[in-house]
Amino acid sequence: MSRRRLSSEIGIVTIIISFVILLVSLFVYHHHHHHHHALVYYSHGRQTSSSTSPVAPSKSHIIRFFQYKKAEDLKQYLERNVKSKGWKWVERQNPAMKFPTDFALVVIDERIEDFLIGELGKLDLVKDVSLDLSYQRGVLHQHPQKRPGKIFTSMSFAAAQGDDDAFFPNTNTNTTTTTRRRNLMMQKSQVTSLFGADALWSKGYTGAKVKMAIFDTGIRSNHPHFRNIKERTNWTNEDTLNDNLGHGTFVAGVIAGQDVECLGFAPDTEIYAFRVFTDAQVSYTSWFLDAFNYAIATKMDVLNLSIGGPDYLDLPFVEKVWEITANNVIMVSAIGNDGPLYGTLNNPADQSDVIGVGGIDYSDHIASFSSRGMSTWEIPHGYGRVKPDIVAYGREIMGSKISTGCKSLSGTSVASPVVAGIVCLLVSVIPENKRKDILNPGSMKQALVEGASKLSGPNMYEQGAGRVDLLESYEILKSYKPRASIFPSVLDYTDCPYSWPFCRQPLYAGAMPVIFNVTILNGMGVIGYVENPPVWIPSNEEGNLVSIHFNYSDVIWPWTGYLALYMQIKDEGVNFSGEIQGNVTFNVYSPPAEGEKSGRKSSCILRLKLKVIPTPQRSQRILWDQFHSIKYPPGYIPRDSLDVRNDILDWHGDHLHTNFHIMFNMLRDAGYYVETLGSPFTCFDANQYGTLLLVDLEEEYFPEEINKLKDDIINNGLGVAVFADWYNVDSMMKMKFFDDNTRSWWTPVTGGANVPALNDLLAYFGIAFGDKILNGDFVINGEQSRYASGTDLVKFPQGGYLHSFPFLDSSESGATQNVLLSGRFSDPWSFRGWCWTNHSLWRLQLFGQQPYGHKLLLAP
Repeated sequence: MSRRRLSSEIGIVTIIISFVILLVSLFVYHHHHHHHHALVYYSHGRQTSSSTSPVAPSKSHIIRFFQYKKAEDLKQYLERNVKSKGWKWVERQNPAMKFPTDFALVVIDERIEDFLIGELGKLDLVKDVSLDLSYQRGVLHQHPQKRPGKIFTSMSFAAAQGDDDAFFPNTNTNTTTTTRRRNLMMQKSQVTSLFGADALWSKGYTGAKVKMAIFDTGIRSNHPHFRNIKERTNWTNEDTLNDNLGHGTFVAGVIAGQDVECLGFAPDTEIYAFRVFTDAQVSYTSWFLDAFNYAIATKMDVLNLSIGGPDYLDLPFVEKVWEITANNVIMVSAIGNDGPLYGTLNNPADQSDVIGVGGIDYSDHIASFSSRGMSTWEIPHGYGRVKPDIVAYGREIMGSKISTGCKSLSGTSVASPVVAGIVCLLVSVIPENKRKDILNPGSMKQALVEGASKLSGPNMYEQGAGRVDLLESYEILKSYKPRASIFPSVLDYTDCPYSWPFCRQPLYAGAMPVIFNVTILNGMGVIGYVENPPVWIPSNEEGNLVSIHFNYSDVIWPWTGYLALYMQIKDEGVNFSGEIQGNVTFNVYSPPAEGEKSGRKSSCILRLKLKVIPTPQRSQRILWDQFHSIKYPPGYIPRDSLDVRNDILDWHGDHLHTNFHIMFNMLRDAGYYVETLGSPFTCFDANQYGTLLLVDLEEEYFPEEINKLKDDIINNGLGVAVFADWYNVDSMMKMKFFDDNTRSWWTPVTGGANVPALNDLLAYFGIAFGDKILNGDFVINGEQSRYASGTDLVKFPQGGYLHSFPFLDSSESGATQNVLLSGRFSDPWSFRGWCWTNHSLWRLQLFGQQPYGHKLLLAP
């Protein structure tokens, strides 16, 4: 439930001393996350339900069943089998009730909530019971305390105009500037022309006979920009089908508008507008589930979600998305507007069966707001997948206004309908009687990623396969035969920056496994299997120096799976230097399609070009502890930097290649080799590493780990660097809040880091952190740095070296929006220290590093 929106992009790099060099309190500098001024976020709040509202009351629960049945049959089943009182059936008056359903909505008396949920869970037909979460959209600065759950991301206004300023009613717009910007865009040509849509229009392909579902804020009837609005449905508790916000209308315009000033890609596409947000910009999980079920029942071809959120553990929502795509609905979704931070992908765009779309500007640069990968589902014990899948223009795109006219918007929520429009156009290329045999979420993603144009500047976790290319994808689909493939299909250590972070650090013998996680795309069927274990086939004899272990999906469903490579250089390659090339191959099998007698098979090839060097000396090797970083979202984890006042929760798990990627690059620039530890301390050989790096860790340490680390430091000469963080019980209690969705008090499970656990780890050495929350600037060697929400050293060995500076002590004021103002300047606090053994001495040097921090470089 919790999401790590780390505003920290650590700008400090450390390296330590042979015994212990302790760099306290974590982030010498936090890169504050400044959002684009017009970005709109869906913040998570609770709708106040009136007593007359028949849908999604404040205490409603979703009961999911293993089977689809008529709603009345499910109601009778519960009435027959639930012996306890204290629950009430909620009638859902919406178009989905014409069809069987797989869930019920009930109100449960919270006094017997746990008991009743337990009783429901024992019923044979009941899959699970969960709260009906509410989602509410709001401007970021107006909602400083976000709640756990989905936070839907909307598009931003590049030029607010006319009656569509409902999103930003106080926006002051310079008419001359707006007109000049619009004219400039018209001179550049329509976004449809930039992708060559007119070439397909001239061939007669215009999106005809394609059913396009737009899940948004609705659309007004008889809008002059649309020639084919087939159906408008309302899933909210408001009695209207109209779009009174402008969000849904704009999305529809990018996909299928016919106005000459803001042309859509597929003007003849059949528009099915699903109104899932109220005028107050509120929605519920149950509304989405019903709308999704209706989209399945009415056989939609394409579905666009220009929304998303961090909570990939919202199982009713996530699993319904799987079901949507399993029923051959091609889903397109915005990757999120949380850039330029890494590891900030939104759900459902981060799901492998969904086409996740990032944003670029007209210069083919990744838009600053576009969320970056990797996916964080697999962290901390694995490695994320490549996302977004593709990128498309998402700055100053023209689309339809609520009633008439055009406007310009920016955001990944704009890029998403650009791709959705392209998908509709591509679907119409295939004759209607053959679409079922050829088109599905797997084959469409294959056509898009294989046809995409790789951009020269961004890496794979920024751009995916690259900029979507309509005409190349058209050529692929024209001759498409059902097959399986891999994305990315190449890992090239010589291709920088695209193959970052792999291209930044060569392989060498004795290192921790390097993990690369690719996606299996199966255009042959919704279900498939890896027929035999993958095989590494080197191009030459040197390739036998590489050892690759594989982990892969037991079942490829729906349409997609994963293949993880664990790559290591064998011991006999300790002195090898050079490139190793070869292929990883395997076969995918899918059951026979309708009318076929035998199954379908396809071979997949992943090309590897690896760079190998002799094993570096111990002093150059650093081990990054990933194992003790909490996987998110598990609960309420507060933000690391209390300077960041607009978000009370930390949303994304830490990783060296996501929020700490600047630190990784700095260490590499300084000549260090950084490996990732995904297992307990008892699982690594300390004699191979100069330094163990512990940064912003939240987990506890086993007694065996504490003893192992003590021995490694004393007897094996291991250096340890610790970046702690704040931990103050009073401040944590002040951060407690009541969440109406779960109807419970949320209290942080830890501070910015688990300082008590760190103190246990370091107790033997006479080292302890305090509970102060310190902030301020400091200067070392003429370089100024920022100390953001760190703690102090209260215990340290005699004879060690300490740095002390006067910082602002904000611990007494609590973690409030006025934390800096209500603090007090204290006496100088010791915040950094180091000590050493007689075996060796390391020198600590400070170097400036712009733009957002400094690096500490260790030289022997």
